[in-house]
Amino acid sequence: MGPLPSEKESIENPSPLLERYQRLLLSIEKPVTDEEAAILAGVFGVDDGFGLAWTLAHLIETAPNWSAEEYLENAGNEWVQRLKDRERRWREAGYPARSFYKESGLPDPRSNQHSKGSADTTSNS
Repeated sequence: MGPLPSEKESIENPSPLLERYQRLLLSIEKPVTDEEAAILAGVFGVDDGFGLAWTLAHLIETAPNWSAEEYLENAGNEWVQRLKDRERRWREAGYPARSFYKESGLPDPRSNQHSKGSADTTSNS
């Protein structure tokens, strides 16, 4: 799949590639596996990709035992850093891994499946 095309590149040289990425990312069934999350982490581009980087981040964060540190220790991408920061804040707040909620039959507080507008995967949260 390769990295998301940059916004600048997409404006200067329009192609259907960005739209293909959007269709592919929106077609991925959630939650993703930990292995899928690790692969998706390699798809971040150099910028927001017109919001697709948020879609990608939200997909990755659905993995049951996702650990940004485990898979991304050498990556310097701003989105990888953002994932690391979000994970760190989550753990510092005392929340366990996503798999804990599933195994316990409890609702995952990170899930927005039951909220209005959950289909909007490009929001900046």
